Amino acid sequence: MANKKMIPAVLSGIVALSVLAGCAKSDNTAANGGSSTEAPKKQEAAVAKQEPVTLDYWAAWSPNSDEETKTKAQIKKFEETHPNIKIKVQLITFDVLHDKLIAAINAGNAPDLSWGLSEWFGEFTKMDALQDLTASFNAWSDKDKVYPNVMASLTTDGKVLALPQYLGIRALLYHENMLKKAGFSAPPKTWDELLAMADKVKQANGKEAFGIAAAGVRSPQELLSLFAQNDVVIAKKMDDGKFKNTWKDNADELKRAAEVYRFYGDLLAKGAIKPEAKTWGWQEEDTNFAQGQYAMVVNGPWIEGRSKENPEEMKDVKVAAPPFNKKAATFLEVSPLYLYKSSKHPKEAFEFATYILGKEWQSSIRPTNSPRSDVVSDSPWGKGFTDLAPTGVVFPSVSLGGITKDMEDSIARALIKKEAPEDVAKWLSDAINNDLKKSGELSSK
Repeated sequence: MANKKMIPAVLSGIVALSVLAGCAKSDNTAANGGSSTEAPKKQEAAVAKQEPVTLDYWAAWSPNSDEETKTKAQIKKFEETHPNIKIKVQLITFDVLHDKLIAAINAGNAPDLSWGLSEWFGEFTKMDALQDLTASFNAWSDKDKVYPNVMASLTTDGKVLALPQYLGIRALLYHENMLKKAGFSAPPKTWDELLAMADKVKQANGKEAFGIAAAGVRSPQELLSLFAQNDVVIAKKMDDGKFKNTWKDNADELKRAAEVYRFYGDLLAKGAIKPEAKTWGWQEEDTNFAQGQYAMVVNGPWIEGRSKENPEEMKDVKVAAPPFNKKAATFLEVSPLYLYKSSKHPKEAFEFATYILGKEWQSSIRPTNSPRSDVVSDSPWGKGFTDLAPTGVVFPSVSLGGITKDMEDSIARALIKKEAPEDVAKWLSDAINNDLKKSGELSSK
């Protein structure tokens, strides 16, 4: 009799263990006798609890690339060490990613997290599309490993609204042999030195001294750097929390902005750049430098890939800080990971995002362009760029679509239309404020 009384208890213990293991069958409770309606519900709840969540991750790496191979290996490792999370990747090229994200945000079905450009940060912030990551980031053990100015670029009103995944810091790249042939043992440190070298470089090599991107997506980035190197910004955050271009309110600021356009004109007039550079985009800028068609360019670490295509032409390439006028500065392209407010799995999305930002992932995939201060490659494509991170500048956190187009147009006004530098600066000031007004971000101060 005592043994018969023990049977239900033993079976009940077996079922409990099965539920905890997440593999209970609904018919086990029937054999158990008693509580046949409650036990299946408990078992189903336990099974459901063990089901992994799936994160939608929109990325833009190149298919069949070394980056893709390494990234897939890291995602696999993440899933193995985080069995509660599965990653569903959708590859979308940057030329359509922005519009797809805007459509998804407006429809309320944005991915859990995605790649993006820093130029979209202000726009996404204004749309209130991004998670507030402040508390989670402050609790993250590796938060102090990320460059402070990088995190500042992804913070608005004290709120962390995105995380960085890699950097596109710009440095001066130069063909050492071309400079030596012209009698120079070091690259220029200032704008004036660059202009002074132009004629000698051209005479010695039959090729120009410098290259620019005057059109396309990179042109406003280069222009922003030049403004920073002359200690001027395109929009200031005012006391009311909104922004304004203040050049026309401040004669010294207007003068410094005009000097940037004068520098563009001098590059052309003194033969420092090719005449056709007036319409170059990033493709021409990168290709011509890699092929040794001019001596120097301000560019990012991705140019390393060109050395595999042009090994002889690029074997003498060295890295230095960009020349400046009033202060050292360079463009700090922060590639953000955007985590969206509409995500049903914000905790898991942050967990995956910080894994991407973790030392192992970064060391494997971003050894030369990591936002972490403890991941620095001894390669010139690494340390030569990351050493410049403290001088990096970023776009203000406003809607930039119209503003960056205005910046591109302003270069054309200076180089193609050859308008007076001060007139171009005044035009851009008005254009920026008009765009800020349209987006509701213009300060009344």
